[in-house]
Amino acid sequence: MAAVSIAAEWQLLGDKYYRKPEIYQLQWKNIDLARNKVACAPFAGPIAVIRDDSKIVQLYAESALRKLRIFNSAGRQISETVWRNSGGRLIGLSWTDEQVLVCITQDGTVYRYDIHSKLIEPNVSMGHECFENSVVECVFWGNGVVCMNEAFQLFCIPDLKNPKACKLAETGLDEFPLCIAVIEPQYTMSGNVEVLLGVGDHVMLVEEDGVQIVGEGLGPLQKMVVSHNGKLMASFTHDGQLLVMPTDFSSIIFEYACESALAPEQLVWCGMDSVLLYWDDMLLMVGPYGDPVRYLYDDPIILIPECDGARILSNSNMEFLQRVPSSTESIFKIGSTEPAALLYDALDHFDRRSAKADENLRLIRSSLPEAVEACIDAAGHEFDPMLQQTLLRAASYGQAFCSQFQRESIQEMSKTLRVLNAVRSPETGIPLSIHQYKLLTPSVLIGRLVNAHQHLLALRISDYLGMNQEVVIMHWACSKLTVSSAIPDATLLELLLDKLKLCRSISYAAVAAHADQIGRRKLAAMLVEHEPLSSKQVPLLLGIGEEDTALSKATESGDTDLVYLVLFHIWQKRPALELFGMIQARPLARDLFVRYARCYKHEFLKDFFLSTGQLHDVAFLLWKESWEIAKNPMASRGSPLHGPRVKLIEKAQNLFAETKEHVFESKAAEEHARLLKMQHELEVSTKQPIFVDSSISDTIRTCIVLGNHRAALKVKTEFKVSEKRWYWLKVFALATIRDWDALEKFAREKRPPTGFKPFVEACIDADEKSEAVKYISKLADPREKAEAYARVGMAKEAAEAASQSKDGELLERLRNTLQQNTTASSIFDTLRDRLSFPGVS
Repeated sequence: MAAVSIAAEWQLLGDKYYRKPEIYQLQWKNIDLARNKVACAPFAGPIAVIRDDSKIVQLYAESALRKLRIFNSAGRQISETVWRNSGGRLIGLSWTDEQVLVCITQDGTVYRYDIHSKLIEPNVSMGHECFENSVVECVFWGNGVVCMNEAFQLFCIPDLKNPKACKLAETGLDEFPLCIAVIEPQYTMSGNVEVLLGVGDHVMLVEEDGVQIVGEGLGPLQKMVVSHNGKLMASFTHDGQLLVMPTDFSSIIFEYACESALAPEQLVWCGMDSVLLYWDDMLLMVGPYGDPVRYLYDDPIILIPECDGARILSNSNMEFLQRVPSSTESIFKIGSTEPAALLYDALDHFDRRSAKADENLRLIRSSLPEAVEACIDAAGHEFDPMLQQTLLRAASYGQAFCSQFQRESIQEMSKTLRVLNAVRSPETGIPLSIHQYKLLTPSVLIGRLVNAHQHLLALRISDYLGMNQEVVIMHWACSKLTVSSAIPDATLLELLLDKLKLCRSISYAAVAAHADQIGRRKLAAMLVEHEPLSSKQVPLLLGIGEEDTALSKATESGDTDLVYLVLFHIWQKRPALELFGMIQARPLARDLFVRYARCYKHEFLKDFFLSTGQLHDVAFLLWKESWEIAKNPMASRGSPLHGPRVKLIEKAQNLFAETKEHVFESKAAEEHARLLKMQHELEVSTKQPIFVDSSISDTIRTCIVLGNHRAALKVKTEFKVSEKRWYWLKVFALATIRDWDALEKFAREKRPPTGFKPFVEACIDADEKSEAVKYISKLADPREKAEAYARVGMAKEAAEAASQSKDGELLERLRNTLQQNTTASSIFDTLRDRLSFPGVS
C-alpha cells in the first residue's frame, strides 16, 4: 500500500514519470511574492526578497522603508537590512555561484551583499553610458551579468568576483528586443559571453567583437531560455509555439502548440528533459513525448531551475519538481515486478514474519546485486528520512544473501544521507538533492555552511567525512572575534584556544591578524604567541608593532631571511639608536646587520660602532673609505680628492690611538697619511701621477729614477728607512736607468753596509756582465764570489773562488751549471780530484 500511495502522486509525461514532493512549509509570514522582487540561488541556496518599487502596493503594518531580507529555502530569515542605496529603481538582483547577492540599479551601479546582508565594498558601475542612459534590463548567469540601457547598448561584467565592465558590439537597434538570453562563456567557441536578442522574426547574436543574425523566420520570439549545458534553447513564439532547438539554430528538435498565445511569465528548464511554462495560475510541463502535465496554483510561484529538476517557490511552501529516478520507478511503480520491487516487498513480508519473504528472494536470487544497488540508489533520491531508512534496510536485507555485492556501498550512502538530512533541516534550509550534492562537492557545501555561520554543523560534517576542519575553525574564530567586542581579552583568548587546539595545523597567526584588523591588538599579540611557525609569527608581530618580540622570535628561529625582514622593518620604522639597542644583545641580528651595512651602508654602520664604543671598527671603516676614494678616476693628477683621503686616514689614526690594543694600526695610519701627503707633493712638483698609493720603497726608487735624489733622501729620513734597505733601493734604481758611473761613484762613497752583493745582482739583472765583474772581485764570501763568476760565465775564476771555499757541494753545483763548457768541466774535475772530499762522487 505504501508503494501505491507513493506512485499515486506521480505524473506521466510521455513515458517518464515526474513527481513534485513538498520540501518545506515556509516559516516566513506575510510574504507575498507578487509584491516583491525575489532572487533564489541555485543548488538549494538562499532567497533574497525586497519590495518591488516598480509596483504600486498597499502597505499594511509594515514600514515605508524598503528592506532587503534574506531567507533560507525553508523561509527562515537569515538577515535583513534597510535598502538605502541611491541609483534609482532596482532593475534586477541575482545570486552568484559564491552566494553573493548582486543588485543592479537604474544608473548602472552594482551593489553586492553577502548572505548576512552586509554590503561588500566597493560598489561597481557599469559605466558612464549606463549612468546617462538608464539600465532597463539585466540578465544574470553564474558569476556574470549583461545589461541593456535605454540607448540599446549592451554592457557585460564577465566575472563579478573581479568586476570590470566591458561594452559589447553595437546592436544598431531602434527599439527594445522582445526577449534576451545569454549563452555562458564556458559554452561558447570564443570563450566570451554571447547575448541572444529576440528582434522581429529573427534572433540577433551579440558578442564583444560583432553582431550576427541567426534563426531567421523563427520569430517573433517572446521568451528564450538556454539549458544548463548551453546546448539547447527553449523559446516561446508570438503565436503560442514552444520551440526547442540547438543554440546554433541549425534545426528545431521539438515543437509544441500551447493553448494560449500570451507569453508565459516564466519559462525555465526542468533538468534536461522538460520545459516549464508558468502563466498566472497554471504551470505547464512540456516534454518531447506525450501530453503535457498541468499544475494549478492559486498563489503566485517562482520557478528555480536546478541541474536535475526545478524548485517551485510559493507564498507558503517549497516543492521540488523532478523526473522520478529509474531506481525509484523500478521499486514503487504500480504493478512493478522488477527485482528491486520484489526485494522491497520481501522486507515488508519479513517484518510481518511472512514466509513470502523467502519466496521473493528465491525469485530474484540471480538479480539480487542489481536489486540491492537499486534500493541504495533510490534511498539517495528520497527526501523522507523514514523512506530512506526503509530502502536502506531493504538493501541491507538483500545484501545478507548476496556475497558478490560490495558492502561499502550502503555505508557510503548512509554517510551521504546523514549529511543531506542534516543540511535539509528547516534550521539550515539547504534542500540539496543527491545529484546536486555530488556536483556541488562536500567542501563547497561546508564553505557555504561556514559563510552562513553554521559552524557547529560544518564542523560535525567535516569530522564525519574525515575532512580538514581548519577552514571551519578558522572562520568560527574570526567570526567570534568580530562579535565579541565586550568580552575581555583573557577570557576570549581562553575560549578561542579551547577550539583552535582541535586542529593541529591551524594558523594562529591568521586569527591574530583578524584580531588586529578589528582593533584588538593586545589579543592579537597574545594569540600570535601560540603560532608554532616563525615564518607566520614574525610578519604578524611586525604588523602589530611588536618589533622587539619579532626580532627575538626571528633570531631564535635561526632563519636569516626572517631576521633581515625584521631588521629592515625596524630600520624604516624606528630611530637608529633604538635599532642599535635592540640588536646589540642579539649576536645573530648584530652580525647580519653589520654584514649588510658593511657592504651598503657605511655611514649607518659607523653610527652603530660609535654608539657601541667600537672605535677601532669605525677607524677601519674610515680607512676603507679612503681606499674607495682612491678608486675614483678623478683622484689622480694632483686631484684635491687627496685631501679628503688624508683627513679620513688621520681620523682613523686618532680613533686607533684611543685604544691600547691598536697601537700598530695607529702608527701605520699616521705613516700612511704622511706618505700620501709627501706623494701628493711629489706628483705636484713632478707633474707625473705616479707616486700616490705606491709603497715607501717604490716612492724612493721612483725619485731616484727621476733624478730627484734630494726627495729620495727626504723620504728615507722621514720614514727612517734603514741603510741596508736604502742601498738596495738606490743600487737597483741606478741600474734601472743604467747610470753605471753614478753606481760606481755610489759604491766608492763608503763601504756599503750591505756589501757589494746588491751591486753584483743589479748589474747581472741589467745584463751588464762587464759592470758586474767590477764588483764581484770585492765580494768577501768565496761562495758568493764563485756563484757570481759562474753567472757571468767566468769558469776559471769561479773554480778558483770555489776552491778557496773548500765546498765540494758548491763545486759539483757549479760543474753542473757549466757542464756545456768542456774546459770548465775539466777544471772542476781536477779540483775535485785534488781536494778528494769524502762523499763527493
